[in-house]
This record gives sequence, C-alpha cells and structure tokens, in this order.
Amino acid sequence: MRTKPIFNQLKPYVPGKTIDEVKEAYGLERIIKLASNENPFGFSSHVQKHLSDAVTNLEIYPDGYARKLRTKLAAELNVDETKLIFGNGSDEIMQIICRTYLEPGTNTIMATPTFPQYRHNALIEGAEVREVPLVNGYHNLEEMLSIIDEQTRVIWLCNPNNPTGNIFTQAEFDEFMKKCPEHVLVVLDEAYMEYVGSEDFPNALDALGKYENLIITRTFSKAYGLAALRIGYGVAQESVITKLEPAREPFNTSVIAQHAAVLALEDKAFIEKTFEQNVETKQELEAFCERLGLRYYPSETNFLLIHLPITGDEMTEHLLQNGFIVRSGEALGIPQSIRLTIGKKEHMQEVMNAMEQKLTKVENS
Repeated sequence: MRTKPIFNQLKPYVPGKTIDEVKEAYGLERIIKLASNENPFGFSSHVQKHLSDAVTNLEIYPDGYARKLRTKLAAELNVDETKLIFGNGSDEIMQIICRTYLEPGTNTIMATPTFPQYRHNALIEGAEVREVPLVNGYHNLEEMLSIIDEQTRVIWLCNPNNPTGNIFTQAEFDEFMKKCPEHVLVVLDEAYMEYVGSEDFPNALDALGKYENLIITRTFSKAYGLAALRIGYGVAQESVITKLEPAREPFNTSVIAQHAAVLALEDKAFIEKTFEQNVETKQELEAFCERLGLRYYPSETNFLLIHLPITGDEMTEHLLQNGFIVRSGEALGIPQSIRLTIGKKEHMQEVMNAMEQKLTKVENS
C-alpha cells in the first residue's frame, strides 16, 4: 500500500511523559506536571457543578452547528454568529485551514520555532513550508512579508508565541496587515490570549472588520482548563468561514465539550483569578531567574522559556528525578533551555529549589 511520500518523513506527535509513567519509572509517589501549559488551578467549579446536565441522550449526535455555544460566544465577542467555526481544539481549526487552502505548488510562511502543527499539517497537504527564524524570541514580521509570492496561501502568526511567550504589538500587527497581500490568509493564533496583560497586545477582533484575509484561532484548553474535552474556535469574515466549513467534520465537537464551553464562558471570575495568580507567580519565577543570572524571554503566557548554562535535557532529567515534568528546549528547537509552565505557588517554589540545587552543583563542579 502506498501513502503520500511525505509520510515517509513525518513522525507522529509524541506526547510528553504521563504522570503515571514518571511515577513508575522513578519510583515517586507525587509528580507535578509543568510541561504542557495546562491550567494548574483546574477548571471552573461552575462547569463541574453543571456539566452533568449534558450527560443525557448520548445516543443522539451532537449539534453540528453548536448553536448554544455559537450564540453565547458570538454575544461575548460581539461578532455575528456566521463568523465562527468550532473545532476539536484550535488544532483542528488549523488542520481545516491547511486542508482548505494548501496543496502542492503552494507555500505557507511561519516563524521558527513556533507551534509545530502549522508545519506538520502543511507538509501533509504537499505545500512548501517557508520558515523565518525568530529574533530574540520575536516574530521577524518584515522578513516574513518579504518572502511572500503569488503562490503563498497562508501565514501563521502565533501571538503570544509558543514556545517563547513573546508578543508583537498593535502597531506591528497593523503595519503587517497593511502590507500583507489580500490573497494571503493570515492566521492569528491566540491560544494564550487570556493570559496577556500587555496594553500593546493587538485587538484582533477589531481588525476583522478591516481585513477579509484574517482568521483568529482561540481555545478553551489553556486558561479555561478544558484541555481534556478538546474544543476551540476560529473567528473570521463569513466569506472565510464559508470556505472552511466543507472541510470540517460534521460532528467534530461533542455535546459535553460544547456544554462545558458555554458554562466556562459564564464564569468570568475564574478567568480573572487565573490571570491574577499566573501574573503573581510568574513574577516570582522571573525574580528567581534574575537572582541566578538566568536569561528568559518576556512572556505574556502561563509559561516561561528559561535559558540555562546546561542542556535542557539535563535539567529536565534532574527535575524528573525530583518529581517535576517540564519541557526541554532541545525538543523545541531552543537548545540549553526549558519551557516551564507556571504552576501553583507551592509547586513553583519546589521546582525553583530543585533547579537551584542542580545549577549550584554544576557551578561547583
């Protein structure tokens, strides 16, 4: 049997170590996961209290149009309901975009390193991938614009960027959109937007009225804490949504996920508390880095990319032995670093102590 040739080169997504795997491998009773940028405070108690209301009539297919969620979210964002598309996480929205716009003979542009699924999905569709290196963790927007040609179909902008946490500003975004040709779809991935505190963060929803070639993708997996249920969405002009919809699976979001997202939107206090606690704990982690002379990228997310005098793999292994799962920068394309999710205060103090222990040992060796 023959597959597309690209599948001889691609590797499947390899999930990080699970808590149970680490417990068994290292003989530990307690493991704290700080690798996948999940919300350490869980999810809204309002969701937990009322989610069981959706566990009825499971023999019936979900609403493929997601009417209740669509109505609720449209009101929250102040957009027309026809400007929304829902997916099995925002990951699926990205896959739908690639399926719709990319094919052999076309190209797509993205930063590197950034969220890897942009590249993965584009290659499956046979498109050429053009990658522009980050500059000190930031998108090089001018360079990205300079390599656009007539065959460019999609540009991916991750803001804040994963894995660095940096943002580009309103002014930079405005300038980019003015210069970007209308035949190129700009995908603005705002998976971490609920964590952003900067006043310079672009108001992407306002830009939708000016640019037909813009789609914003967001998720309920991060700040809302619904990663296990897999639900995200895209916002764009109706003309873009109409093109994407035929590539969407008919029943791609479950009854449970849709109901949970509606409930999550009703609990604004949970998101506010998540934001405030994340900022406070992140500042403590930044102070720790500065005390130890460790460089880090300024992050508007719930993670920090920390540069180290040793390899990320070495620090990751040390932290595993101490009961913490983190993400090595070697796997992210940024050697000698780790990406550390901002967790609960008590857990962050423990992981900082473990990091200092390792770095002191290295310094004295």
